[in-house]
Formats: sequence, C-alpha cells, structure tokens
Amino acid sequence: MQVCEGMSSVVLAVGPGHTLRDTAVKMAEKGTGAALVFDDESPGPRIITERDILLALGSGKDPDTERVADHMSDSVISASPDWSLERAAEEMVKRGIRHLVVVERGELVGVLSMRDIVRCWTRAGATVAVSPP
Repeated sequence: MQVCEGMSSVVLAVGPGHTLRDTAVKMAEKGTGAALVFDDESPGPRIITERDILLALGSGKDPDTERVADHMSDSVISASPDWSLERAAEEMVKRGIRHLVVVERGELVGVLSMRDIVRCWTRAGATVAVSPP
C-alpha cells in the first residue's frame, strides 16, 4: 500500500499569527492532529501538532496569547505519494514524528499521519500476534 492511498488530501492550514487556542479549536473541528502553517516569508509550509500545543500549555503558556509562530516546527519532513506505508512509518519512527507532508513534483498534495497508516493497515486486515506477558 502506498502513501497516496492513506494520506489526507484535505489539509488544515493556519497562519503563524493564529493563537494556540484558535488552532486547537480548528484541529478539533477537523479531527486532525496537525495543521500546516503557511507564511509569505517562509519558502515552504511548516507544521504545528497537538504535541506542540500540549507542550506549550504544559509549560504554562496562555493559549489565548501564544502564537503558532512560536511553537511550530522549523521544518517539515516530506514524503512522496509513491512511498510504501512501511517506508513512511519507518521514517516517522526514525525521526520521532507522527506526520509527513506529502509532496509531488514540488507541490503539496496531502498529509500522512500515523493514524492514517494504522487505519490503512487495519482495513487491509493486518494483525499482530501478541503473546501474553
């Protein structure tokens, strides 16, 4: 199975000036764990994840005044739509991330999350034998 079969082509986008609360509300409404951040001053998208928001709130930051720009990633890791889901999962584990931006011929075409991979593998009938402890 390939990335293009599991990715979401509908991407939530926010600006760097959005507050963490606004971003969290939008993410909750869309049922997504990340939003791409587009800024005219940056050559490509960046990403803010639920983990980024959680870390900010956990350190006492105010979600109504803190801006996305101060908590988003400095860069994104991209994947090709023709990668296998196994390759994408390996890349996520290796880098300690849960989202890949999917790019084809220099154009953004979607986002793939760990949740997407699990959903695809579960639908495909993947199982794991787990031995009791």
